[in-house]
Amino acid sequence: MVSQALTRPAMLLTRTLQWTSAVIVMGLTSSFINRGPRGQHIIYQEVIAVLSVVFFLPAFISPFMPKVLGRFVFIIDVIFSYLWLTAFVFAAQDYNWNNCYFRAPPLMGCSRKRANEAFIFLAFIFTFFGMLLELFSLWSYRHENTPAVEKHGAHPGPAPPHDGPAATLP
Repeated sequence: MVSQALTRPAMLLTRTLQWTSAVIVMGLTSSFINRGPRGQHIIYQEVIAVLSVVFFLPAFISPFMPKVLGRFVFIIDVIFSYLWLTAFVFAAQDYNWNNCYFRAPPLMGCSRKRANEAFIFLAFIFTFFGMLLELFSLWSYRHENTPAVEKHGAHPGPAPPHDGPAATLP
């Protein structure tokens, strides 16, 4: 049986990579905005990155307080996994279908744009893995902290009365 103590390091590593990827996307996208002109996709990516940097902070504490923060962090992960997936789709459309050199911001090298796309994907995948680990952590916390009586379905005390008539022997 995998316990909470074994899932904590995996969760902390995933959360660190998730938050770091969001910070890198925020930095790259901010440089795109500063360079201008900017498109709607770049603004969307920046907003998601900034919100992620803030909303991912409780995830660093959730391995140690699963009962208090686990469900909240899980909901945040579900929401942001879809937002990051959408940001990745936008980046893939912008930089892979046409010549990325002329896409927003124009006349900037493709290597920085593709690096941004890669870190957007990493933010998505680590958010997805974080969501699965958070769910597993909630399950293992519940399993470890449920009394043995409730786990096996045994009822303490006398058996409940039967509703039907008692069978008589002839």
